[in-house]
Amino acid sequence: MADDLETSAKRQKTEQIFRVTVKAPINIAVIKYWGKRDEELILPLNSSLSATINLDELCTTTTVVARRDNPQDSLWINKREQPIAESPRIQKCISKVRQLAKENSPERWQELRNYGLCIYSKNNFPTAAGLASSASGYACLVLALSKLYHLDMELSSIARQGSGSACRSMYGGFVKWEAGCRPDGTDSIASQIVDEKHWSTLRILILVINDERKANPSTSGMRRSTETSELLQFRAQKCVPKRMENITKAIKERDFHTFAEITMKDSNQLHAVCQDTYPPITPPYMNSTSHLVVQLVTAYNNNHGNNKVAYTFDAGPNSVLFTQEGDLPELVALIKHFFPPASGKSFVQGIPIPDSGIEKGLLNAIGMDPNPSSIKYVISTKVGRGPILINDNKDHLLDATGNPFE
Repeated sequence: MADDLETSAKRQKTEQIFRVTVKAPINIAVIKYWGKRDEELILPLNSSLSATINLDELCTTTTVVARRDNPQDSLWINKREQPIAESPRIQKCISKVRQLAKENSPERWQELRNYGLCIYSKNNFPTAAGLASSASGYACLVLALSKLYHLDMELSSIARQGSGSACRSMYGGFVKWEAGCRPDGTDSIASQIVDEKHWSTLRILILVINDERKANPSTSGMRRSTETSELLQFRAQKCVPKRMENITKAIKERDFHTFAEITMKDSNQLHAVCQDTYPPITPPYMNSTSHLVVQLVTAYNNNHGNNKVAYTFDAGPNSVLFTQEGDLPELVALIKHFFPPASGKSFVQGIPIPDSGIEKGLLNAIGMDPNPSSIKYVISTKVGRGPILINDNKDHLLDATGNPFE
């Protein structure tokens, strides 16, 4: 009996000390990051600003286990084992966290120096479909590693070197990523502008038009734009600094009209840069349904005489709409009318939205024909908190020895 108690105590100690699970959110940029001044360090041409999305709707979960019996690092992503040698950015993040631990947490580093890492990461949304999976994935990994190695320090510069936008997923609310000017990138970090409670009436709809893997990866598109687009250089030097200043003011003052105008202009400019790239990025990230969403939002705002909705598109066809809580039911009713879903499917997911009718005059003013089944589903969400540490054993993806539960 005593032996059993001793074994159980050792097992609990192993789980407490050597297994960490973290959940991290995606983020949606309203001032876009596009183009790097340094490919190796992932230093952007311009600063950017984003909204962190609520964890309940869109997040990555990552479990990291350190184990002595296997000194080799291993990786699973969405139930599939991946050769970690084929993931140089993941290796870079691991190496940098270990180096920081050696310098700043030497006792813990010494304790784990001969241990291999087992890493299991999964998303609750489609991966590589333009929904910022790399941002949440690397933010999750870096925070989990920092907890494992007992680091308490600024980590967005490490997450940035996995995926640029990941640095913004290290915080909740609205977050800015400073481009910085130092060659070593030490001033290219993220920081929170306001927390998730600041603008509680703001709501977000993610219109999933295509949840398949993107045909054009962002990394290669950025590289070509940086090399060939004069508009990109003008944007970085002349447009973004003023937009960053003005949208930060709008967010702090909860000025939706100004926030919406800047958000839509910056989205438009990103896709103009993609067409200014030589040769142009083809097929374009936005598709015909994306442009119909722009048409709907423009007509809706024009009908009301001010900005009730803002659209933004990253490197993909999926649209993100920002609106305020009072306007949300009518907006969703319009989306259902002009983009009627296939029958038998859950069209609006996430935070529930009250039903609303649509005035005939509004339908006539918008003047579009319905485009059935062109939007697969809609995710209803809001601005949320940053990454969190998970303490519930049922949420771990690996057992205490580093083997997947699934």
